[in-house]
Amino acid sequence: MLSQLTIQHFAIVQFLELEFHQGMTTITGETGAGKSIAIDALGLCLGSRADANMVRTGTEKAEVNARFTLNDTPHAQHWLKNNDLEDSLSGNSECLLRRIITKEGRSRAYINGTPVPLSQLKSLGQLLVNIHGQHAHQSLLKNDIQLAIIDEYASHHSLLQKVKDTYQGWHFLNKQLKQQQLNQQEKQARKQLLEYQIVELDEFALSEDEFQNIEQEHKRLANSGALQEACQISLNQLNEGEEVDSLSLLRKSVSLLESQMEHDANLQIIVSNLQEAVIQIEEASYELRHFNENLELDPEHFQQLETRMSEALSLARKHQVQPELLYHHHQKLAKEYKQLNNSEIQIEQLTHDLQQAEEDYFKHAQKLSQSRLRYSKEISKKVSASIQKLNMEKGQFHVSLTQSGSKQLSPLGIDSIEFQVATNAGQSLQDLGKVASGGELSRIGLAIQVIISQRVSTPTLIFDEVDVGISGATAAVVGKLLRSLGENTQIFCVTHLPQVAGNGHQQMFVNKQSDGKTTNTSMFKLNSKDRINELARLLGGNSITERTLANAQELLVQ
Repeated sequence: MLSQLTIQHFAIVQFLELEFHQGMTTITGETGAGKSIAIDALGLCLGSRADANMVRTGTEKAEVNARFTLNDTPHAQHWLKNNDLEDSLSGNSECLLRRIITKEGRSRAYINGTPVPLSQLKSLGQLLVNIHGQHAHQSLLKNDIQLAIIDEYASHHSLLQKVKDTYQGWHFLNKQLKQQQLNQQEKQARKQLLEYQIVELDEFALSEDEFQNIEQEHKRLANSGALQEACQISLNQLNEGEEVDSLSLLRKSVSLLESQMEHDANLQIIVSNLQEAVIQIEEASYELRHFNENLELDPEHFQQLETRMSEALSLARKHQVQPELLYHHHQKLAKEYKQLNNSEIQIEQLTHDLQQAEEDYFKHAQKLSQSRLRYSKEISKKVSASIQKLNMEKGQFHVSLTQSGSKQLSPLGIDSIEFQVATNAGQSLQDLGKVASGGELSRIGLAIQVIISQRVSTPTLIFDEVDVGISGATAAVVGKLLRSLGENTQIFCVTHLPQVAGNGHQQMFVNKQSDGKTTNTSMFKLNSKDRINELARLLGGNSITERTLANAQELLVQ
């Protein structure tokens, strides 16, 4: 429960330090005094949006601290433990939330002194406090809110999460499939083009490095005549010439010098070099003769090479690549074609996966729908009984829940819902928004909020002027209803009704003072005598008489 709230430089509050207790606390004050200001400040500690306008004029920052005792709040204790945010001094017994807003609008949040992102503050805040605003009954007309009421009452958190998870899985697959199908027409046209190109290249069947080899051999054969002529001349000059024979001349030189070596031993090195030259020329002549003998021009083979190279050049131009890259281009197109075939397989797989995801979704959605139907009957009976006590004696409330015939999936499930009411005897049930007046809608909304609050585990409930549109005997019933709820739960109720205020276990008064230059709001707990005076003011306005005091005394529940 909320045990302490400290507010500094927030809006028109200079400083407030408030202690709170178990039970029902009613908050009253004059119109415009800022009765909801403490709740607005507490909202900041629960993760609501911060604004620079919240900082008191002339100050640098606003600060709000909220201290909670957690002895009866196991969910919050587990949350703190799981997020490593336990108070090192108090362990799990207490929790301090802190929020700072600067005049520039920047915000900082803390849990037990540790800086945290706003999302964590919100997550923990939902486990500590549940706020019902004065306009909450108006949202009863929205279908998603109606479903949320049933789900909250029935504690459908896990069931609803499974529906949401399976919906997200289905939605992701559906998006992927639509994207694949959207591109399929373009892919099909591309596939047809590739199929034609690949068949053409397959038929040509150019192997890796084949073009370079063809080009080299073609060049050799195209110049075979000149090569033969050069070879023959060289052979004649080296060894086979009648007029010039290099090898014979070299051998003569070796023989001549050898005969002179006895006269000078230094000729040995020269003779050795010449002998080596003889051997190399002999080997070169042999190789050249062999090369020349095999250098025969085959016109048919040459024509085949020329045709193959010409076709390769033509295909290369057609595909706008260099001829030596034609083989790799062929492999690239084949790979792309395979990937396009795979995309068709992917579409088939996605279609299968989507169907499976849809089946999973409807399986969980059916479970949620069946549970909603059961709890809808239960809440219908309870709300009907409650509004009959709230001066709608013949009132009937009914939750009409049907499964949507549409195949359109929703993260909220497959149910269509309508809150129906009959406000008078003999009337048929009709849509809540069509038949309920403002006061009736307010009473129905309050009945629903109280019934839900009895089911949820949130330790602190705040009702911010939820009794708008209620008066007289009905207000007294509302007061007793909220007091009964406060026997086991901490309740805060901002109200303008003395019948409700008198039912509080304690009452706080909000007062606004101004000296013409500055304005300040204060809030303090009333003792029994002051409570009677405040209830009398609520009953009779500024004119407080002995009679209004006596009436106030009767309204005060001790």
